Order: sequence, then C-alpha cells, then structure tokens
Amino acid sequence: MKDQWNAVVNQVNVEPTGQGRLNGLSFMVKDVFAVRGHTNGAGNPCWLQTHGPATEHAETLNLLLQQGARLTGMTHTDELMFSLNGENVHYGTPVNPWAPDRIPGGSSSGSAVAVAAGLADFSLGTDTGGSVRVPSSYCGIYGMRPSHGIVSAKGVIPLAPSFDTVGWMARDLKTLCRVGEVLLPQTDSGTGFSRVLIGEDAWELADTESKETLTPYLKLLCGLASSHETIRIAPEGLPEWMSMFRTIQGYEIWQEHGAWIEREQPTFGPDTAGRFSWVSTVERADQEKAAKSRIEVCKHMADLLRTDTVLVIPSTTGAAPKLSLGGPFIEERRVKTMRLTCISGLSGLPQLTIPAAEVLGSPVGISIIAGPGQDQRLLEWATSFFSAVNSEVKG
Repeated sequence: MKDQWNAVVNQVNVEPTGQGRLNGLSFMVKDVFAVRGHTNGAGNPCWLQTHGPATEHAETLNLLLQQGARLTGMTHTDELMFSLNGENVHYGTPVNPWAPDRIPGGSSSGSAVAVAAGLADFSLGTDTGGSVRVPSSYCGIYGMRPSHGIVSAKGVIPLAPSFDTVGWMARDLKTLCRVGEVLLPQTDSGTGFSRVLIGEDAWELADTESKETLTPYLKLLCGLASSHETIRIAPEGLPEWMSMFRTIQGYEIWQEHGAWIEREQPTFGPDTAGRFSWVSTVERADQEKAAKSRIEVCKHMADLLRTDTVLVIPSTTGAAPKLSLGGPFIEERRVKTMRLTCISGLSGLPQLTIPAAEVLGSPVGISIIAGPGQDQRLLEWATSFFSAVNSEVKG
C-alpha cells in the first residue's frame, strides 16, 4: 500500500471502541493527529526525532472509534502543514490516483490520496489555508472544512490556531455526511437554503477551461434555490483579504513554531524554508491591524449569508499543476488559490468541496460556503440535492 501510493506513513491499526453510525468503515488520519503510542512526524524528520509518542488519542479519533470506525493508517503531510502542494522533499509526493503526473495538493496530501485510491473509506486532515479543500479538489473527492472551532482540535499539532480546523474527506457525500453526524454538534439544521450567491470575484480567478466545465454545475446549483444573484464577495478585493489572512497566519505560525525552529534548526525544503523565513519577520503591530480588519470581514460574511444563503465559488483556480514545477509559476498559482481559500478561512465559515468535473483529464471541484454554524445543514442540503445535479450534468 505504502509503496504503491506513498500516502501512508504507518499502518496504524486501532479497533473501534463502540458501535454506531460508522460501523464497518475504515479511516486514516494525517500525521498530526495524536494516536496513543505513535510519534507524529508532521512531515519533517527533525520533528519526529524531537518529539515523543502520544499518551492519548486526539479527541476526534475517540469520537470516530466510539461510533464503530476502525483506524488503519497515518498519512503523509507537507512539512509542518505549511504548503498547498503535497510535495515533500523528505518523504516524496503521494501519487494522485486521478492524475499521477500532477500534484495531489497539500498539506493533507496523504489523507486525500488514501481516500481517492480506495485505501480508506474516509480520512481526517487539517485545513488552515486550504489543506483539505485543495487536495480534495485535485484528487476528485469530497472535502469538508467545518466552521472554525466547531470540531475539537485537541490532540492535533497546530499551525495557526485562529484558522486551524479539523476537516474530513470521502469519495461520496453519504459517507462525508455520516462522519459529520459524529463530529459536528447535533442541532436543528433547518430545511436547506433559499438563496444562492455566485462570487464573481472568485470565479475571475478560475482558468478558462475550469469556468467552462463547471458552468453546468453552477447553473444547476442556482436552480436548487428560490433566488440567485451574482455578487462581488470582498469590498476591499480578494488580494487584500489574502494579504490580511497571510499576515495573521504568519504571525501565529511563528508564535507556535518559531522557538522550536530556532532551537533545532531543522532542514526544510526550499519553498517551506522560505515561508518560515518570511513568517519570522511578521510584526505584532501588523498582525493586530489585520486582526481588526478581520472582524469586519467576519461580520460582512455573516450578514451576507445569514442562515438561508450559500455562496458558490471554484474550489481551486483549476486542475492540479504538474509535478515538480516549482519556481514563479507554482508560487503564482498558490497565491491565486489562497485568494479563494481565504474567504472561508478569514471568516471561519464551513465550506464543502464537491468533485464536479474534469479538465484535461484531471478533477476540478466546486465549493459551497454557508453561514457560521450551518455545517450540518450544508451537508444535508448537498446530500439531498446533489445526486439530482450529478444525474442532470452526466445525462
């Protein structure tokens, strides 16, 4: 399994501790989730060498095991979860089953590949700046980034705590929804959404082929609601939102990991090393200024979506880039992608990524963002209606 897909760090087998909604399902987790007796590597050999085994499971693992799921593996991640590509200079790149010549996306690369390759029924990843949504889109699977803080991150290695979320991935919406029933608080989820918004400034970031291919899904999604309209999401512009996100994230990352980096002097790949070098320079005053602006973004998005509205955007700017590109192209692609992912990242909103189509033989996803705390409603709405959308598009 590991040799074939290079997705699995260790075959960690933990039997269910109870019976419930997830009976008979297997799952894998990103190598940042605590599993009793296992030492997390977080994608870097120095981290593995300087940390010890966990004494307890992460809280999310306990919930899944109690509901009948069986843990079967620990999956690869980008170094300290700080990338969107999935290429790791120390451990290699998990093979994207749908497009072996293209990157799988990161940093939850192994978790996405494990699901796409059929090695597990579902998987857990973390999503700070897009690390569940991007690999889900690139690998042609369903991915859920929940509302910030609604799923426990206890026992998970942090990156930037005010953005970190525990997300999950599956090959079908039914399984994704079953996992959500376990991880999300059970609330009255309502009866769906009456209004669909199309984020014009987000769609401008998608390449021509993706926009043309996703248009049928976009139209059908609009048809699921009583009304729809095209809007511009960010009054200040998505580049400004991405800059705001990057500043806050960078400051938090250095607060979390700066002391360890300075003490241990780990070897990072060139791109990761450059990012850690930059975050070490972010000043507190800049972070505080961006954090104040973020409050307005959260209010703006909450007012826009309320409890009855969803926003539809492309999950990424296009299909996964080719392997080993590097340089200016891949950095430009990363920046554009983060202009998309920062929308729900800054505002802490739930985002569901759906494998909608293919471009040049590679998967591309479409995303639905709901208002704060509308996670369960979003999953149920998508599960109820998207089978019909799939039938119409494929028919």
